[in-house]
Amino acid sequence: MTVVNHKAKQYLLIALKVFILAGTFIYIYLKITQNEAVDFKEFSKLIVRKNTSTIFTFLLLATANWFFEVLKWKTIVSEIQNISFLTAMKQSLSSLTVSLATPNRIGEYGAKAYFFEKEKRKRVLLLTFYHNTFQMVVTVFFGLIGLVIVFKKYDLPIDASKLVIGLLILGILLILGIVFKKQPLIFKGLTFSNIWLKFKNISSSVKIKVFFYASIRYLIFCLLFYYLLLFFGVSISISQAAPLIFSMYLLVSVVPTIFIFDVVVRGGVSVWLFSLAGISELPVLSTVFSMWILNFVIPSVIGGYYLLTYKPEVE
Repeated sequence: MTVVNHKAKQYLLIALKVFILAGTFIYIYLKITQNEAVDFKEFSKLIVRKNTSTIFTFLLLATANWFFEVLKWKTIVSEIQNISFLTAMKQSLSSLTVSLATPNRIGEYGAKAYFFEKEKRKRVLLLTFYHNTFQMVVTVFFGLIGLVIVFKKYDLPIDASKLVIGLLILGILLILGIVFKKQPLIFKGLTFSNIWLKFKNISSSVKIKVFFYASIRYLIFCLLFYYLLLFFGVSISISQAAPLIFSMYLLVSVVPTIFIFDVVVRGGVSVWLFSLAGISELPVLSTVFSMWILNFVIPSVIGGYYLLTYKPEVE
């Protein structure tokens, strides 16, 4: 009976992996073939006509982006388990594959927890939260600088009523955080107080390294976006583009989206911001689409293979 149950679990796990992969790749296919903003056939012809060495540079930058993402995960998870860089890469890419078709990539949490023993999974969920929070802190830091520059440079009007509403919402969230700081959240024993306490217990060296890797990854991401703009014929200096790129990543990060509209939201925000600098819609949308392929589609394909073949291992 035990053997039968074990085999049944194995078959169920394989079926689940196939279902996840099928959902992910159907999502990618639909995004590519039904993209109204950028015609994929014309987009492909344009890429083929370009210098191949430039395309190699883009792939190199996208690889560097994921190198630091993997290094960031390897570093923070060392708080509970030392894993090799290869193992961290498999976990990161596989979790991307699982999360790609989920709202705000929430599937990453469960996917990363899956690779660890049952007793460690609650802690892995917390480490994943800290891992993403570090990246968000960097995005907010540079994004606020970008927004200040954009508002001053392009003399954008500030709606006082919306500002007041935004501050009220922020105040309510802070009050709720204080009131419920000792109330269990998703799991028993997991409260705001515990989240903060466990964060403080993470070694300073790990925090510094993760913040450094998050910053490097962010700057590489922005640099890749800028070079893609130039690639698609946009004439803009890096000093002019940087505040717009910083602002864009902050705005798309704070707006909750379901996976169906993820690229649409990014494209819409990007088009609006770069229109302030007099840049037309098509090269901006082509850049956003390219970023999505380089940083999400290609890694998720690799992650799909790892998801099917991955076996947890300790260094």
